[in-house]
Amino acid sequence: MPTVRSIGINFATSSRSRNYAMLSYAVLRQIFLYGVVGVVNNSLGYGIYLGLTFLGLDPKITISILYPIGAATAYFGHSRYSFDYTEKGFGAPLRYIVAHAISFSVNLLMLYVFWQLAGWPHQLVQAMAILVCAGVLFLLFKYFVFPGGRRPATTQEI
Repeated sequence: MPTVRSIGINFATSSRSRNYAMLSYAVLRQIFLYGVVGVVNNSLGYGIYLGLTFLGLDPKITISILYPIGAATAYFGHSRYSFDYTEKGFGAPLRYIVAHAISFSVNLLMLYVFWQLAGWPHQLVQAMAILVCAGVLFLLFKYFVFPGGRRPATTQEI
């Protein structure tokens, strides 16, 4: 039976490469879980956004209402599943609010520039904003809000 070593792949050449492989696995797992929580949360939120704007509510007012609701519901999924964060206290929730204030500002800026000034369809701009804000938030969550949350998997876990 071929082994990993016999087909020319050697992940165990040094402890550094083992740590890198484990770290990469942990980061990919975080990204995947972050994506699952985000897709579920944002699909629901985007559907409601389209419905409310279809009924005539201004897009900026709509995201001002929906954004905090979506952020609050996503906190539990991201802290528990995406980043395995277990520390208690108000530090993480306060940092989470700061991260979302930054993301909300990016979202509003995108709507202002691309919808109001450039005349692009707000539906397209908001769909793009979801993707841009997701990237910004992942980095803020990983390094600012939930630092050190999910530990790299051990060899037994891989």
